[in-house]
Amino acid sequence: MNKTELIEVVSSKAEITKAEAQKVVNTTLDAIIDGIVADGKVILPGFGSFETRQRTARVGRNPRTGEQIKIKATKAPAFKPGKGMKDAVAKK
Repeated sequence: MNKTELIEVVSSKAEITKAEAQKVVNTTLDAIIDGIVADGKVILPGFGSFETRQRTARVGRNPRTGEQIKIKATKAPAFKPGKGMKDAVAKK
């Protein structure tokens, strides 16, 4: 499912227009991103949690030349599914 299909599903299940559903989906995604940036974690019980994880600096290799390169430490977004999602997927 892509974003357009998600908007269609939200529109039909909530019985709202596609424009309204698009606004709801975009606002929800923006709120999740804002929460991760501000607090480092967004928890949605039954669905899962979004958080930032720190990646340490490390040495990697250039695949073309085999030369060692330094990779800087970064923050990366991560998602951990909740029990409700795990159970729903396991039933299928």
